[in-house]
Amino acid sequence: MHVKVNEAKENPSWKAIGYCGPDPAFKPDPEKPKSEEERFGPLHKRIISFSQSKQTALHQLQISGFPTSQSPPQTAAFKQLNPSVVIRCDAVIVGSGSGGGVVAGVLAKAGYKVLVLEKGSYIARSNLTLMEGDAMDKMYLQQGILASEDMDVLILAGSTVGGGSTINWSASIRTPPHVRKEWSENHKLGLFESKIYDRALDAVCERMNVQLEIEEEGMQNEVLRRGCVNLGFPTEDIPRNAAADHYCGWCCLGCRDGRKQGAAETWLVDLAESKYGAILTDCEALKVITVKKGGIKRAAATGVVFRFKTGDGREEIGVIEARVTVAACGAISTPPLLRRSGLKNPNIGRNLHVHPVMMGWGHFPDSEKQSYEGGIITVMSKLDEYSDYSAVIQTPALHPGMFSALMPWSSGADMKGRMVKFSKTAHLFALARDKSCGEVKSESEISYMIGKFDEENLRKGMERVLRILAAAGAEEIGTHSRWGRVLKVKEASEEEFERFVKEESGRRPGNESAPMCSAHQMGSCRMGAEPGAGAVGPTGETWEVEGLFVADSSVFPTALGVNPMVTVMAIAYCTAQSVLEALANASK
Repeated sequence: MHVKVNEAKENPSWKAIGYCGPDPAFKPDPEKPKSEEERFGPLHKRIISFSQSKQTALHQLQISGFPTSQSPPQTAAFKQLNPSVVIRCDAVIVGSGSGGGVVAGVLAKAGYKVLVLEKGSYIARSNLTLMEGDAMDKMYLQQGILASEDMDVLILAGSTVGGGSTINWSASIRTPPHVRKEWSENHKLGLFESKIYDRALDAVCERMNVQLEIEEEGMQNEVLRRGCVNLGFPTEDIPRNAAADHYCGWCCLGCRDGRKQGAAETWLVDLAESKYGAILTDCEALKVITVKKGGIKRAAATGVVFRFKTGDGREEIGVIEARVTVAACGAISTPPLLRRSGLKNPNIGRNLHVHPVMMGWGHFPDSEKQSYEGGIITVMSKLDEYSDYSAVIQTPALHPGMFSALMPWSSGADMKGRMVKFSKTAHLFALARDKSCGEVKSESEISYMIGKFDEENLRKGMERVLRILAAAGAEEIGTHSRWGRVLKVKEASEEEFERFVKEESGRRPGNESAPMCSAHQMGSCRMGAEPGAGAVGPTGETWEVEGLFVADSSVFPTALGVNPMVTVMAIAYCTAQSVLEALANASK
């Protein structure tokens, strides 16, 4: 996905494929003076990095009100860890994404001293290049190159300040009523049909300015809507945490104007403006510190051990001592952290759902719009509106690197032909609410095997995708199957069309025929009404360790079926209230 550019940050092949490069609306104007916020974003004063200067970072922490020490107490535990720095706060939150960001903002606004530990970096608005290779390197987990052990599922997850909400597609869908009912009744988690959860959904949607309006729809969403209308399929408008005129197809690479209201533009701003919090970037949590005192049935969390690099490249160990610890690293990274911390609950790492996705494409040479421009996802169509586990049809963000990585290879000439059609090629995908589940063994060892039910759902979805593309007026249609077959729709007979659709949609999902993708991972530390049913309880606190909470998509009892950002935030908002109660009790 790395694209070579010249000194002007341009690539000569872009003209041939109809690509304009990084969003031209945000080319810097050297004559126009910029405010601090325009250059650095609203968080820069509360971002602290040891990689610049350890002493400067410690000074920033001290003036921000966080006690620090470079001479740790000579206890047995500290001698074993040998930390070069100890920091004290009320709450430490590992991860700054949709879950961690919400908890951090809520606690800081309540007046507690909060430290957010983020493995990724902070990319200020002015430093966003909107280039695929650069964004993958700096803002995605494992540089965007992550897959299940058998390579059947390609996995995308955010790893930067703001987490997935910084690089997602703006879709802001509330937890569907049938999912809330299922979690409440089948999993005995009454929270999800409570007024408390209603208020949490309202609070997070209001904070992100979620709204339905769009001034102009992008090419891919126009294709999806038109094809569905022509075939009589239902459609739903998708709410977004972006303004109605935010016609931007680059949000998967960061948001240059800050108008996409992810965690880094909302909840973490609340933390920054409260002056009670700070975000430590480029710091990897190694384990949660737990202690077991006499008379206490279970261990208690007392903070986090983390690793950081100093300005001269040396790796050092730090400790954050806190009254409450929150793991919010996401469904891929939270299970390994809990395991390294000594937790044994069998649900940790298991029950992983990924919302498997398969794509189809259509070429629309007469389109006046480019495929990569406009709101990434503004409309969807449900395969079966009466099924709780139906697939949905949506649109992806595909810039040239990802487009070329997914397209099948048969020859150099064929690939060049596909790339020349890039800007007029629309993609639609089928997303399954999977009953299948996998396991997170480590951040680089993820197993997942799709079951028959989900296979059938994806096949039905792919059939629907191809029919929608044809009905919308595509000149050619195809899938990402390794055979690379293409159907010229307008030249094909009805019999040829039907045979092509049935054969291409009938292929087994997975690497052998066509790759599945996942941008949503969930359930790997699921919430349960009792320890045997989940890794955490209804408050978000782990069953095994007091004062250790989990606030990310890993707590989902099942797959969600739609884009998860709002659900993650709403659950985290509820968990934050439990953390506030724990902090208040600890102060008594």
